[in-house]
Amino acid sequence: MKPAPVDYVAAGSLEEALSLLAEHGSDAKPLAGGQSLIPLLNFRLARPTLLVDLNGLGELSYVRDGEGGGLSIGAMTRHSALEGDPRVIAAAPLLSSAAGFIAHPQIRNRGTLGGTLAHADPAAELPVVSVALEARFRIVHAGGERWAAAADFFVGLLTADLQPGELLVEVEVPPMPPASGWAFHELARRTGDYAHAGVAAVLTRENGACSRARLVFLSLGDGPMRARQAEQLLETQGVSEATIDEAAALAARSEIEPSGDIHASEAYKRHLARVLTRRALNEAWRRAGGAA
Repeated sequence: MKPAPVDYVAAGSLEEALSLLAEHGSDAKPLAGGQSLIPLLNFRLARPTLLVDLNGLGELSYVRDGEGGGLSIGAMTRHSALEGDPRVIAAAPLLSSAAGFIAHPQIRNRGTLGGTLAHADPAAELPVVSVALEARFRIVHAGGERWAAAADFFVGLLTADLQPGELLVEVEVPPMPPASGWAFHELARRTGDYAHAGVAAVLTRENGACSRARLVFLSLGDGPMRARQAEQLLETQGVSEATIDEAAALAARSEIEPSGDIHASEAYKRHLARVLTRRALNEAWRRAGGAA
């Protein structure tokens, strides 16, 4: 199919983009990389009357050092930049690593951080990583701005906490605490396909114990699925082969909501979640300087 007729404006400034979005409300859609929006238009699953093209807004494409060793990243930053920027590799290696799993190089060269987050696809890598890293999002509108925690931003299937007229413009990634390790694992039928399951893990070691754990899944529910019970188990009982196995089993059994499809059954996805979680937790703990 082809998209329905739609008006198009290439915004010359952020102010112009916000004014157009405010004027047209839910009838307008911002166009960033277009890697998610254009297929929706072609299938007529999205029917805006106006596209507001953001690609001329160079001020929204940047990676900057944030406070205390964190990062501030503009919403129009391409996936390929996240994958290769030395500042991202140094300060948020989990983000850089996960970006390399996104589709194919052609997609990563066009897709944007803000577009992926706003699309809120439960199979996408960057929403999961943003929750695991406890990122914050700066959201602006014609009358002002607000901040949203990544954990609160993804409210359902393909649904983010963005109101008509609002635009996600910046992602703030805090520094990981000292002695922290990370890991990202996913499994797909072929390179570039949507993953059957994936997981991001961050563990912080203090006095030989796990003081902080973050474990978040993709493709296993209507959005990023955070395994809070498994996190608490690791924080209270420590990290060992036994607790890693127990945490992986708990998360796979009770803290995800996979649905079967033509490629993988629900049972197989739960099995994958358990296997990937064990791998991720072991890897993250080693990077934190521990030994399970």
